[in-house]
Amino acid sequence: MNFIYKKLMKLRERYIDTLGKLYEYSTAIYERNTLSIMLDSDMRYTYGEFRKKCDEISARLSRYGIGAGDRVAILSQNMPNWTVAMFSLVPFGRVSVPILPDSSENEVTNILNHSGSKAIFISRRMLPKLSRECMDKMVLVIDIEDFSLIKRDDSSFTCDGRVRQPQPDDLATIIYTSGTTGNAKGVMLSHRNLCANIIASQHAQKCGEKDVWLSILPMAHTYELSIGVLYPIFCGACVYYIQKPPTPSILTKALKETRPTIMLSVPLIIEKIFRNSIVPTIRRSRVLRWMQRKMPWLLYRLIGMKLRSTFGGRLKFFGIGGSKLDTHVEEFLKKAKFPYAIGYGLTETAPLICNAGVKYTKPGSTGVAAYGVSVKLINVNPETGEGEIVAKGDNVMLGYYKDPTRTRSVFTDDGWFRTNDLATVDDKGRYYIKGRLNNMILGPSGENIYPEEIENVINNMEDVSESLVMERDGRLVALVQLNDNIIDWNQEGEDQFFEKLEARKQAILSYVNKHVNKFSKIKEVEVMKEPFEKTATQKIRRFKYKKNESGQNADASGSTDAEGKTAGAEGKAADKKEKNG
Repeated sequence: MNFIYKKLMKLRERYIDTLGKLYEYSTAIYERNTLSIMLDSDMRYTYGEFRKKCDEISARLSRYGIGAGDRVAILSQNMPNWTVAMFSLVPFGRVSVPILPDSSENEVTNILNHSGSKAIFISRRMLPKLSRECMDKMVLVIDIEDFSLIKRDDSSFTCDGRVRQPQPDDLATIIYTSGTTGNAKGVMLSHRNLCANIIASQHAQKCGEKDVWLSILPMAHTYELSIGVLYPIFCGACVYYIQKPPTPSILTKALKETRPTIMLSVPLIIEKIFRNSIVPTIRRSRVLRWMQRKMPWLLYRLIGMKLRSTFGGRLKFFGIGGSKLDTHVEEFLKKAKFPYAIGYGLTETAPLICNAGVKYTKPGSTGVAAYGVSVKLINVNPETGEGEIVAKGDNVMLGYYKDPTRTRSVFTDDGWFRTNDLATVDDKGRYYIKGRLNNMILGPSGENIYPEEIENVINNMEDVSESLVMERDGRLVALVQLNDNIIDWNQEGEDQFFEKLEARKQAILSYVNKHVNKFSKIKEVEVMKEPFEKTATQKIRRFKYKKNESGQNADASGSTDAEGKTAGAEGKAADKKEKNG
């Protein structure tokens, strides 16, 4: 029986090589299963209802001349109707253009213009981001919350929007990783790319009809789209969505109500739980402090049980990706037997390149090559073993939309995709990422200095929330955001404020320089008043904090320099690849 099941699974893997086939297969096999539910709402679908609604909207698009090959944007917060919008497009040969909900009006305009989108699904709260210029260009503007028409161009009512069954190498979606300056970078992902990632996900963590996802990451991001939207459909599973941003109180309520078996997260979420809840709890309790010294295994077991209970008690896979997880936090999760898994990838690879399942995680490692992906290091330093990760496989993008020059620049002559990430690899094929190639700082004697490693030291300090290390005038400078209530900014300008601020900076400087090598010692600490500006996966936008040629920052971001003066924090925008899952 087990042999027959494995054979059927293999046949399914080979059959589903487009999102059109995924759509046909899952809506037929799982017709009565629940596909998606919006908490505190009546928005929900079975797989059968989902297909009926997608077919209906596809027919409407065709009546307005929007057919195979046409681009249609989606701008909305997470909800079941987001998936409906996506699947009214891709199974019929159209191309989806997901836009992150925290994009600015300028970014939205750049993406819509660059992609040539003819229509857009948009939620009511996102409407202010749709400029009049873009509104006028659209054939259809569709309210994603009830699929009513906000705007239509009746001159386009031609009924010639022909659709077709997509082929594996047809373009399925364009996902933009940059759009702030008008120099938009649209990653073209094919049906084969996304289906390859579904199969890689299944080999990393087998899931089925009874599994329950709780979605907390933006659906427009490749990490959530591939593993949190497409993979559950492949499994016939159910995904729950939250109407409001997942603050601690809202997330706790949702976890209790849904009791998920699968969740996808970025490191920042679990790191905050560790630093803001677990560490202070241990520090305040004499019993737990004693246990930490004398019986650490029991402490880890107790906290691990409590953590699993907080997440609903049924969690079997907590996927962490988007950026590197702090090694101290990971070591704790491993000892507490929390079911976390690590993944690494980029938007350009749809996204998985490497992964480690729940039973195979190793602190500090991003895992081995994902199923179906070839990975190696190039330009390896013989002394350190560090080299750039390159990848090849069905998951690698078609290229950047309308940008062949940039596309050529990220591929080697023999067709390997360059990730721009430096890493080492052990004898078991596990990769250990050191940092971004364009973040690396060259020391005075040619040493490779990785700011991410220094930031890990800073972030493990009790009063620190986040940090960013960069080079300025040949000196390493740390920008640091402290936890809430550490500094009373209402006293800014008073002697007491400056004394306390200076003491904090000196404490950070002293601690860090005792815990890093001599080449990585920082010379200056700037305390940030405002939170760092971040990407969808909560990585700090580093380029925003680099000084321009005049030595000044362009954007008032509220940091204070070594003399306690307010300093800005924005630099020239640069293209960045998004890391995932």
